[in-house]
Amino acid sequence: RENTSFDTALKSLRDQFGLKVVPLQIPIGEQSSFRGVVDLVSQKGYTFEGGNKVQEIAIPAELQESIGSYREQLIESAVESDDEIMEKFLEGEELSDEEILSVIKKGTRSGQLIPVLCGAGSKNIAVQTLLDAVVDYLPAASDALPEDAKAFDDTLSMFVYKTAAAQVGTISYFRVYSGTLKPDTHVYNVQTKADERIGQLITTRGKTQEPATEIPAGDFGAVTKLANTHTGDTLAGSKDVTTALDPINFPEPCYTIAVYPRSQADLDKMGNALNRAVEEDRTLRVTRDPETAEVLLSGMGESHLQIVIEGIKRKFGVDLESRDQRISYRETIRKKTRANGRHKRQSGGHGQFGDVWLEIEPLPIGSEETFVFEDKIVGGVVPGQYIPGVEKGVRESLRRGFISGNPMLYVKVALVDGKYHPVDSSAQSFEIAGSLGMQEAVPLASPTILEPVMTVTITVPESNMGDVMSDINTKRGRVLGMTPIGNNLQQITANVPQAELLHYATDLRSITQGRGSFKMEFYQYEEVPGNVQQEIIANYKKAQETKK
Repeated sequence: RENTSFDTALKSLRDQFGLKVVPLQIPIGEQSSFRGVVDLVSQKGYTFEGGNKVQEIAIPAELQESIGSYREQLIESAVESDDEIMEKFLEGEELSDEEILSVIKKGTRSGQLIPVLCGAGSKNIAVQTLLDAVVDYLPAASDALPEDAKAFDDTLSMFVYKTAAAQVGTISYFRVYSGTLKPDTHVYNVQTKADERIGQLITTRGKTQEPATEIPAGDFGAVTKLANTHTGDTLAGSKDVTTALDPINFPEPCYTIAVYPRSQADLDKMGNALNRAVEEDRTLRVTRDPETAEVLLSGMGESHLQIVIEGIKRKFGVDLESRDQRISYRETIRKKTRANGRHKRQSGGHGQFGDVWLEIEPLPIGSEETFVFEDKIVGGVVPGQYIPGVEKGVRESLRRGFISGNPMLYVKVALVDGKYHPVDSSAQSFEIAGSLGMQEAVPLASPTILEPVMTVTITVPESNMGDVMSDINTKRGRVLGMTPIGNNLQQITANVPQAELLHYATDLRSITQGRGSFKMEFYQYEEVPGNVQQEIIANYKKAQETKK
């Protein structure tokens, strides 16, 4: 890859994790000329022709000097995991390759050492040496059994970490933690209490699936047609098992879009396709916004959701389009006022008549009650049986909104006076009068638009603090505080309008080179600045014109 540097990448890792980060290899060539690695333990060079032909070569002359320095750093860090070998090293004795391998393995497994290897996955360079390192340095399944799996002893236990749609139905991918799984056996689902029959076992190599005769502890496999098993379930070899393996702690989604079917045929299949996508990928969420009636798809970022939408089309034949989710704006008023609403229709025979005076005033934004209706009629000028109609008309007008088509909140409305006709008045007439009264009163009460503001908790490297805070300011946000949380990380808390956060997952990833994360929750509604209000109102009027 262009503009990459091994030394820069190593320094970045050490800045993040400390000096226990040590390379086991150094690259032969850089950027587009990268073609192989030098193993610092064996002091041998390897190149990878076409990605699959490993060839041992003489170490290039330009690397001879740096090899000694890197190897010395490696040994100095590794021997700290073994007192006996460290003493031998300090006394100046030469360590064998086997002893170096031993202390690297011990240091890696104890966490005292973080080994670094080189490679290029897209070019298939050094993949083989990476796999060798996994075997040489990482613990075997029996040596690193999680605490929750130890309770199973030798009883079969397996964890389903993914389910996916396949031509034969659902395929469940699992890891065996204890015991050995064989074909044509029955297992017990600890979560659903269901008995499941295991048919043919499968091992996967990329896209290739191969039959397996057994899958022992530590290995991964797959099986099809489990009727009552889902991602995160524990399968056991005995019904006496009551404790499940620890579930996967999936990260909370941080990016949301609205999805729409492109045709009626897609609409009919959309719900099922989205549910199956969520079953396959538990970092996804599907919800329906009751305010906007939009179907919302949430995930880990813009690219993630685009891949999901493409996968839904490929696997399930459902074509979806995506848009930014609509922001649930609200309206309110800033002044107290009163106005008359009069509905009169008399064309012979039984007519319609209702006349009301309404007094409206703002409630505090954020108060528990968002609407209060008071009956202040004195002397029966509006009979009691018509007053619920007035309230209904007021509520309906608030639901529709007045300046942007969004519901109006934090309003107190009092019915203070009115008139009725003994023949022509009805509950419906006073409902219309109540709505007309609000249409007269609201423009006099200085209406304004409110927007949802979120409390955002952002975790970033200290080196990115300034850029992140500047970005918050450009998004009309308010920084509330900063807290160091260790490992050179800072946690920033801020209040930011939701409208500014629609693409924040992408923005934060760009600012922090993928090292930042965030979560957010609703804080309160706040008034929108004047210039933003004008844009919202203009968009609303344009949409109304389009409908005509």
